[in-house]
Amino acid sequence: MKLLKDSEIPLPQWKAFIRENNRSTPFQTPEYFNFFHSVSGMAARAFAVVDDEAIKSLTVVTYQKERGLKGYFSRRAIIYGGIPYDEEAPHSVDMLLKAITEDTDRRSIYTEIRNLSDYRDLRKIFEENGFEYIPYLNFTIDTTDQEKMFGRISSSRQRQIRKALKLSVTCSEASGIDEVQQFYMMLLRLYREKLHKPLPGEEFFIEFYRRRLGIYLLVRHDGKIIGGIMCPVLDNRALYEFYICGMDEAFPQLYPSVMATWYAMKYACDNGIGMFDMMGAGKAGEQYGVRDFKARFGGRMVEYGRFLRINQPVLYRLGRSGLVLMKKAGL
Repeated sequence: MKLLKDSEIPLPQWKAFIRENNRSTPFQTPEYFNFFHSVSGMAARAFAVVDDEAIKSLTVVTYQKERGLKGYFSRRAIIYGGIPYDEEAPHSVDMLLKAITEDTDRRSIYTEIRNLSDYRDLRKIFEENGFEYIPYLNFTIDTTDQEKMFGRISSSRQRQIRKALKLSVTCSEASGIDEVQQFYMMLLRLYREKLHKPLPGEEFFIEFYRRRLGIYLLVRHDGKIIGGIMCPVLDNRALYEFYICGMDEAFPQLYPSVMATWYAMKYACDNGIGMFDMMGAGKAGEQYGVRDFKARFGGRMVEYGRFLRINQPVLYRLGRSGLVLMKKAGL
């Protein structure tokens, strides 16, 4: 077996591997690698383990940090979706992880792998490479039958959807960059005022649209955008909730965030996409309002967890303390 990086990975084999592997997500495709690598403030590396010209495991590592004073203490490596691998060559993941950690140890304070499928059988390999398992939850929704899908939604959520529809709440795809910018401004307010979490810059969202890496579904009422959702797509296999927001306080009777989620589910169903992945529902055992919101859409709750490796322990502790103080100071 040998290790290949970035442009060394042959595109035909790369695309075929992602297409055929049941652990694949859009985030390991060549298109997303190029996307992450092109946005200012971000970078990406691709790693693949190959045997006899066949890819045995592959992933894309994204490097991120916040702007300004927070930048130094927020340097992180994120692997979205996990690591697709050949079930007959699980040992290839060990070789892949060693290459990843060699690269990320130099460039990031920590590395986080956000799994969207089950890696329990490989947990020992991850732990031997310095990764700790964190029990994160998620919801996946079967979108193969709209009637059954709607029937699984809680009765209170069904009433909200019906009410919003009667009040002429509609949804359509973003028609241009100006509408993507409107979505971003709503999202930015949400992250600044309530979530207090890192958010990529506007360029990230515009470039996603330009490269046609997925869809923006925008919730509308009386000609005004009141909510929306940004969804990567993997062929006809799955639709993913990457970013979502709604003007719920300004339009409480219209349920913008509820309708953004519902319209994404409906889009998947209408377009022959078999699953809607909600991409996270918080850490198991901890109260999390977002989990309560997502649970009422009738999905299957799973615990695929995350793997976390602290590459620079001192900076990690200082960074966590420093970012908390900066947040309190409003920086």
